[in-house]
Amino acid sequence: MRVRRIQQGNENDILFELLDENEKPIAAISGFMRHLRARGCSPNTLAAYVYDLQHFMRFLKEQQLTYQEFSPVHSLAFLEYLSTLPSRKPSRRLGLVLSTTTPEGNSTTRLSPTTINRIFAAVSSFYEYLILSGEFTERENPIQKVDDPSLARASSRHRPFMGRVSRQRPIRRAVRVKTVQRLPRPMDDDQIGKLLTSLTCRRDKAMLLLMLHGGLRPGEVLSLHLEDLQYGRKRVVIRYRTDHPKRARTKSRTERIVDLLQPETLQTISDYVMHERPTESESPYVFLVGGRGKRRCEPLGYYALVKLFARHCERLGIRTPWVTPHALRHTHATRMFENGMRELPLQKRLGHASPESTHIYTQVSDPLVVEEYRRALGEEPLE
Repeated sequence: MRVRRIQQGNENDILFELLDENEKPIAAISGFMRHLRARGCSPNTLAAYVYDLQHFMRFLKEQQLTYQEFSPVHSLAFLEYLSTLPSRKPSRRLGLVLSTTTPEGNSTTRLSPTTINRIFAAVSSFYEYLILSGEFTERENPIQKVDDPSLARASSRHRPFMGRVSRQRPIRRAVRVKTVQRLPRPMDDDQIGKLLTSLTCRRDKAMLLLMLHGGLRPGEVLSLHLEDLQYGRKRVVIRYRTDHPKRARTKSRTERIVDLLQPETLQTISDYVMHERPTESESPYVFLVGGRGKRRCEPLGYYALVKLFARHCERLGIRTPWVTPHALRHTHATRMFENGMRELPLQKRLGHASPESTHIYTQVSDPLVVEEYRRALGEEPLE
């Protein structure tokens, strides 16, 4: 049983199929993957779904079951199966991990709790598709869901636009693995100062300032067009694009406007465009490959951004597993919340689809908690 990757018209149009032992596509999985592609899911999402369903189909084969016979009782056995499965990817986790030994004698890590929960979510979505398509009409989704009121809780600083009215019903899956709720790790002022001081390339500094002062994702920075820069209004427009030659994507389908009131950011971008960006290029993308090599004038890719960031950090001695370009976005969000920005405006600025994504920044350093702590110690509140 293996996954086959099919290239369609362009590099960003990819379809995945799951083949059985006879090298024939599994019809139900192929239909589900076409459904996800028609919904506009990204290639990374399609790849995640098909590999997650590969685990599920291997489990069914081991248990001598068909997907029509799978029931909530079997989901418990599926959980045990996944908890003993070795991970094929090298571990990059910061904490201790549980390792196992393969029959070949190689030591490897097991699937993380987050991965296991994602596999259950993929299987649940697969059965939702089967129910809608009429192939699974006799029973309900075997990956059962239960109400979870805790997900509806909001902090006192969150003020929903529609008050307490919500159409969403908070739920969670009945079978799931407990996961660690990790906090974002922003970079401190000393690290930021060293990094910005060491940059001599205007292009590199402009990209990092967009993530630090605007909270942009790396893919959003790489997907910027010249027309998205509005110097007079001191802002940039983040538009949804999927046609980047190096497959950089903006992730969120909600286009937004990001104000940049720090003069240094737009000034650095302007200096790069006017004096360092290749003048002979007709590319609409802002950030291009410079130098004199054969890739000159090509749009910069995500891999190049990660490498240049890691190279700067290693030279400065601040390189750790969590210090990545995305850490600059974490730094921006944490600073904004600490300085008093409420969750809803911060959610809109960051382009989060769910307030849960924004809520994690409230746990890094809540000024209200700090004030209450100082008051309990009898100290004067900060001005």
